[in-house]
Amino acid sequence: MLDGTGTDALTGTVHWKPGKSLWLSAMTVAGVLAGPATFTWDALALFIATTAITICLGHSLGMHRRLIHRAFECPIWLERLFVYLGTLVGMAGPYGMIRQHDIRDWAQRKPRCHAYLAHRSAFLKDGFWQLHCELKLEHSPELLIERRVANDKFYRFLERTWMAQQIPWALLFFALGGAPWAVWGVAVRVAVSVTGHWLVGYFAHNRGLRSWHVVGAAVQGYNVPYCGLITMGEAWHNNHHAFPASARLGLRPGETDPGWWMLMLLAWLGLAWDVKTPEVLPPRPNLRPLQVPPG
Repeated sequence: MLDGTGTDALTGTVHWKPGKSLWLSAMTVAGVLAGPATFTWDALALFIATTAITICLGHSLGMHRRLIHRAFECPIWLERLFVYLGTLVGMAGPYGMIRQHDIRDWAQRKPRCHAYLAHRSAFLKDGFWQLHCELKLEHSPELLIERRVANDKFYRFLERTWMAQQIPWALLFFALGGAPWAVWGVAVRVAVSVTGHWLVGYFAHNRGLRSWHVVGAAVQGYNVPYCGLITMGEAWHNNHHAFPASARLGLRPGETDPGWWMLMLLAWLGLAWDVKTPEVLPPRPNLRPLQVPPG
């Protein structure tokens, strides 16, 4: 993110984004209408398994902890596999995810930022904004994607075709389990994953527990303990605001972080290294503990 002279995180307008809105609406309508009619226990099991895999390995490890924050190193084939799985979550392609994340991170660290970027609107309004709209800042910073990532042909392919990546899986699930597997393995999964991502994000920026305060930041993160397991650790958002480059999000005993558990398994297998934690990160002068820091 290149924060040039004259950038402004506060002034902008929210617009309806047709592609984003219609995509999620189609998945949600299909899930709501066809989900109950096609319910089977094996379809539910498929939904749970595919959601866990795409969120843990894809969104949390691949997109967030690796591609965006470079909180650990791994073989390029493994990174690409995880980013592919993250694309299957259904929110955006790799570049879209980087843009969404980096503009929000940049804005939230400013003294003031737009309500869209802070999740500060009323609950239903924020839901509509985040799931169906986009913010156009009048003076936005320039987003610079790492050259290695920007020039990766596979990532370029995923960015162009991220919605279409559901099609092969829908066909495979239909061939193996008929309509129930196709509906629950794709439509219900995408609708729940995307909507759930917003829902947890809303609470993680508005209410919960805090152990750290970032001085001068417009937005503070909050830990949402009851979502630690189902978000694969992403709900420990106060910890993440405090240590953005840490691969470990659950820092205290009892802070469930399945993404971290999986990363430790990968490290044990020799598939991950240079794993960053708060202990090895440089100190942040604007970070203040609100409780005794984790030992």
